[in-house]
Order: sequence, then structure tokens, then C-alpha cells
Amino acid sequence: MSNVTALTRFILVGFSDVQELQTLCGVLFLVMYLAALMSNILIITLITLDLQLQTPMYFFLKNLSLLDVFFVSVPIPNFIVNSLTHNSSISILGCAFQILLMSSFSAGDVFVLTAMSYDRYVAICCPLHYEAIMSCSVCVLMAGFSWATGLFLGTIYTAGIFSMSFCGSNVIPQFFCDIPSLLRIFCSGTLVVIYISIGLGTCLGMSCFLCVVISYFYIFWTVLKIPTTKGQSKAFSTCLPHLIVFTVFIASASFVYLKTSSNSPIIDRLFAVIYTVLPPALNPVIYSLKNADVKCALRRLLQNVFSRGSLHLTLKSS
Repeated sequence: MSNVTALTRFILVGFSDVQELQTLCGVLFLVMYLAALMSNILIITLITLDLQLQTPMYFFLKNLSLLDVFFVSVPIPNFIVNSLTHNSSISILGCAFQILLMSSFSAGDVFVLTAMSYDRYVAICCPLHYEAIMSCSVCVLMAGFSWATGLFLGTIYTAGIFSMSFCGSNVIPQFFCDIPSLLRIFCSGTLVVIYISIGLGTCLGMSCFLCVVISYFYIFWTVLKIPTTKGQSKAFSTCLPHLIVFTVFIASASFVYLKTSSNSPIIDRLFAVIYTVLPPALNPVIYSLKNADVKCALRRLLQNVFSRGSLHLTLKSS
């Protein structure tokens, strides 16, 4: 170990070494980032301003959109700047912040999605007791628990990883700092702290997954008992968006963190793009395309904006 030099900076590998292609990637990611950012901010604005969207389902959806905004804003702007300036280095402190924030917000996503599955379970399986069970205080408590637990997991992940030293190659084969890449360049002798934190996170993640599966088992069982096809379709329409969002998030995260490294580094980075960009960009689309409440809220918001604009112009001209 006497010949080992401790690392102070990391090199994040992008999608190309050619500067022109780096600039093109930066512009493409900027467009995707702005699309994800504006769509989620629109959902947050609609739910906040529209009184008819003040229900537990949309309360959790607003929290999900907030987490998505924060999550996508951690790795993507840094990659955009690196691509446009052709500088791919990142300090250990910057890498630690990326690990902390991304793991916190992604864990918060999982807990919020679990809370949303419980909300749908209560709404469909216990409709007469829905307002009593999903009261305002309960919803706030569940959302607060999701944020706090996500931050706790992110903190112990970051503390466990960066309590040890790195050596060897300082190249991270991703466009952001990810845990699997950092685990490969440890030079410390023991990884007990990291294994404990990863084991804790895995147990909580599996618990959330089981809760969602059990919730949907009872939801489908109840829906199939509804005598009319129209009633079944209405019940499924409130659950399908959440199920799609949960599946996309879990599948993309599994591709990044659970699969073995492929022979093509580009494929690994494309899966990372799917994990970091696709869920935040798709969530507002999935929840709004076939959601009459969101469409009506957007229509009312636009009408208010245009009516106020017309009134302002009328008063100004008079």
C-alpha cells in the first residue's frame, strides 16, 4: 500500500471523446432536462393552485414531482456543463454530494410510490373509510416519513462510502458518480460499513416492493368483483398510471444497479440515462394524458391566465 496514491478527483466518462459530439450530447441533455423540469413544475403548479386537486392522490403526486425535479437536477446539469466546457473532472466533495442527493431522492421516490399504492388500496378496497384513513395529517406524516427516510438512507450510503479511501484508477465509467463504480476503486481492507448500509437499503426497498405487490393484489381482487365493466375500467384507470410509473422506475434502477457490467460501456451509460431522465420525464405525461382532472385543471389555469391578460389589456387601453 506504500505505492498507492490517494485520489482527490474523479474523471466522469461521457459518451464521446470528440468535442463536437460532447457539445451535441450537452444540447440534447439540456432539451431533455428542460422538458422534464417544466412538465413536473407544471404538475406541481396545477396541484397547488387548483382546489379540485386537493386530494391525497394528488398530494402524493406533487411530492413525487418535487422529488423528480430534485433528482434529475443533480446529475444532468453537471453533465451538461461538463459536455459544453469539455471538462469531465469532479472533486471528491462534488461526487459525495451527487451520491448523497441522488440516493436520497431516489429512495424518497420509492417510499412516495409505496404511499401512493396504499392510497389506491384504501380508495378501492375501503371506499367508505377513505376520508377517515387518508386524513390530511396521515398524508403529511407519510410524505414526511418518505422524505426523512430517503435522506437518512442517502446519508448512511454517503458516509459509508466516503469514510474509506480510494486508490488506483480515478476514472468512473458513467456520466455521474454512481455507487457500483466507486465500490470498484476502494483500497480499504474492509467494507463492513458499506455492506451494512446497502443491506439496510435493500431490505427497505424490498419491503416497499412487497407492500406495492400486496396492495395491487387486493386492488385487482376487489376490482374484478365489480359487476359492471364501466366500474372496473374507472377503477383501473386510477391505478394504471401509478403502476406504470412504479414499474418504469424500478426496472430502470435495476438495470443500472443490479445488472453486471456489459461488454459495451455505451450500453451501461444509456441505461443510466434511462434511469436518471426517463422516470422524471414520463411521470407527468403518464399522469396527465388520460387524467381528466389534470386536463380540466390545466384548462382552468389557462382560462384564468388568458382572462387576466385580457382584463389587463382592457384596463390599460381604457
